[in-house]
Amino acid sequence: MSTYDITAYGAVGDGQTMNTEAIAAAIRACSARGGGTVYVPAGRYLTGPIKLASYMTLYIEAGAVLQFSDQFDLYTPERTRWSGYECYGYSPLLYGADLEQVAIKGEGIIDGHGETWWNAYRELKQGTLPSTSVRLSLLELNQEKREAIKSNIVEWDSQFLRPALLQLLDCRKVVLEGVTLQNSPFWNTHLVYCDQVMVRGVTIKNPSTTPNGDGLDVDSCTNVHVTDCHFDVGDDCLCLKSGIDEDGRRVGRPTENVVIANCTMLAGHGGVVLGSEMAGGIRQVVVSNCMFLGTDRGIRIKTNRARGGGVEDVRISNIFMKDVLCPLAINSFYRYGVDESDPLMTSPEAVPITEGTSIIRGIHISDITVRNARAAAAFIYGLPEMPVQDVVLNNVVLEMTQDPAEQGGEPDMVREELIMAGEGIYCKHVQGLELNRVRVETRQGAAVTLDQVEDVVIEGLSTRRKHPNTPLTRWLNVSQG
Repeated sequence: MSTYDITAYGAVGDGQTMNTEAIAAAIRACSARGGGTVYVPAGRYLTGPIKLASYMTLYIEAGAVLQFSDQFDLYTPERTRWSGYECYGYSPLLYGADLEQVAIKGEGIIDGHGETWWNAYRELKQGTLPSTSVRLSLLELNQEKREAIKSNIVEWDSQFLRPALLQLLDCRKVVLEGVTLQNSPFWNTHLVYCDQVMVRGVTIKNPSTTPNGDGLDVDSCTNVHVTDCHFDVGDDCLCLKSGIDEDGRRVGRPTENVVIANCTMLAGHGGVVLGSEMAGGIRQVVVSNCMFLGTDRGIRIKTNRARGGGVEDVRISNIFMKDVLCPLAINSFYRYGVDESDPLMTSPEAVPITEGTSIIRGIHISDITVRNARAAAAFIYGLPEMPVQDVVLNNVVLEMTQDPAEQGGEPDMVREELIMAGEGIYCKHVQGLELNRVRVETRQGAAVTLDQVEDVVIEGLSTRRKHPNTPLTRWLNVSQG
């Protein structure tokens, strides 16, 4: 295969020259000859949006930076899936749709220059609309969907739908390898409807203050391997999704057959997260040999009564966590992204089961070590009409903070605000729970609290730090197997 150096097409790596057309010309030449490698040598290349092609590798050399412009109106509308909705949005900065055999490789950097986007989002929250003609186009393009959907997502009514740094939509045989992706306007790397995906040795970074600064979002994709990657972001590090509410159920494409291994996660709201957009289903997921250091949550599954779909057959093993807020959070009552005018979304009583009811079942967690967790050792909170089903914890050590000044926080955002600090495993609305060789060291309270839980098997639950007048387990409305 041939190599197409972008400097041969007029690109200048001085950080000031706009190189959008030169890069596009190199990609066109590569595509016209049946494929090859588009090569980015050392230098800082300022550019607008880049569209990839089939049978090509974008290779970014060590010392090279693709620096994207922060001029909003360069990113004209493209079809996308934005926060789970099929719609039009600002063009992703680096974008490919309906492609075969596409790769992004190298030791260089892809930088989204996201601060201007983040500031505009913060101003939007204060009531100031961004000055951008593309937003006005999106209001028109998405009018029917916008009027039909009621959501508490900040950008939805205004249609200031910030773009991902990298999005690949409906692509097959995808490889991301070696590169660093940083400073995204919205989600960092978003893979939608893709099949046969390999993500290896990639570094994904956003400042901790990045609004909605997810790392890698795998959205209705199949046969995905993510290995040897490093995450340090402003929201969820690695997130599996499959569409939101009615729109996601209409599409009906699951995320399935996913392997995540040998990754490190630093700052982020969650290490590996499933949901909350899961309307197409998430199934057959394996997570192993990972480290979560300072994330808010470790493994997190979140949904609510509007989402539908669900999660099943997840196996998590050989994980080390330190300084996380809550190591394991499973939440069917997630309070964000819902129609707040619908009282059924927040009712504490059982409501009728509908197509919007998510099912979470078959979660097997083994060989986990946690040091200095800050809120709860684990938090599993189902719905009264649809409990979380069949959760197994095997050979697990959960050590909570002993700092008396630790204020803790919410293990997860359920219907009501629950603040915990240095506490044990909390389960509510669960059917089928097994705890085998589980050691829990709390700062305060019981090692395990069970509320409206059925079919419980506990073998080898222990603690080395007993509290006076505090039981090892606390049982509320529980039937024991």
